[in-house]
Amino acid sequence: MKYFIKTFGCQQNVADSERVEAALTARGMKKAKNYNDADYIVINTCMVRESAENRVYGLVNNLSKLPSKKRSPFRRKIIVTGCMTGLAVRDKTGKFLRKIKEAMPAVDEFMPIEEVGFDHQLLRQDTESAWIPISNGCNNFCAYCVVPFTRGREISRPYEDIIKEAKALKAKRYKNITLLGQNVNSYGSDLIMHKKPIFVKHLGRYRIPTLFPYLLDDIAKLGFDKVDFISSNPWDFSDELIDVIARNKNITRTVHLPVQSGDTNVLKRMNRWYNCDDYLDLVANLKFKIKNLKLTTDIIVGFPGETNEEFENTVKLCKKVGFQIAFIAQYSPRFGTAATKTMKDDVPHTVKEKRWQILENLINKPNLSIRTGKARISISSA
Repeated sequence: MKYFIKTFGCQQNVADSERVEAALTARGMKKAKNYNDADYIVINTCMVRESAENRVYGLVNNLSKLPSKKRSPFRRKIIVTGCMTGLAVRDKTGKFLRKIKEAMPAVDEFMPIEEVGFDHQLLRQDTESAWIPISNGCNNFCAYCVVPFTRGREISRPYEDIIKEAKALKAKRYKNITLLGQNVNSYGSDLIMHKKPIFVKHLGRYRIPTLFPYLLDDIAKLGFDKVDFISSNPWDFSDELIDVIARNKNITRTVHLPVQSGDTNVLKRMNRWYNCDDYLDLVANLKFKIKNLKLTTDIIVGFPGETNEEFENTVKLCKKVGFQIAFIAQYSPRFGTAATKTMKDDVPHTVKEKRWQILENLINKPNLSIRTGKARISISSA
């Protein structure tokens, strides 16, 4: 039996595909060279943007037309996993939350990625750099984001398991590791709240503390050449985390800090738990404590109700911060989100295009020669 895996989306999905590959190999299966050679085709999906979802539909349709394998007793199976499976589950009445199954009748199985555990040694594609998932899901429910519905609520991996995996990678002489999570720096908040509710003051408001600064510190001390992490939320970027980065020279100096918008009113509509002054204060603290800091970000243009003045505030913030790279997305409604349910997608496509181009020209084109290729979890996660 042979398998072939096609991965769409972010680096979290790439890491998840390595888990799937390890599980299939443990069952005695071998990796196929292409779709035609495979008995099992696994599609690891992304649906943060409509275009990513449409590519999956197109691929499944094409795969359904492939001729059967010659001299094979097995019928080729198509299995879908990843974000799209989160909306292919049933509600309390027994109905599917979304008619994804009806849209892809050729799919034999929708497999939640959570069913693939961490029991098997991952089949990593790189021998120097490794990705370590430390959590799955998100609790923030930003108005535009489908992740809490596709990935579920945030669940942190056991602290000891992550350290054990990192030590094993160091023993195998891996030089670089990246910690992954939809909201990576909120790691451990669920573990803390499970034992005893605690709140700390941050950015002028109260939030749940996290274990991420301690985890990052412990892993940095293992002696890797470089320790990275993505994708972080400004709301959970504590002073303790900044201090850990500052004193460990092997922790990345390129920090991905999604702002999404530079206007406080838009941030409120997005259900982001900080305002523009909070963000700028955080950036100032990062730059003060961490030498040679570079910042990358995510920005959404054309969010419902975004006026010219609100967009101009985003431009002003970008000029103040001086981002090295910005992953800019034009807003598109996503099924199940608060924005889709309660807000009208009222910014014309031509306006979104123009605003996208303004930020692209401001941030990315001048910095084209220094792009690092740093991946992100998703424009809509952290």
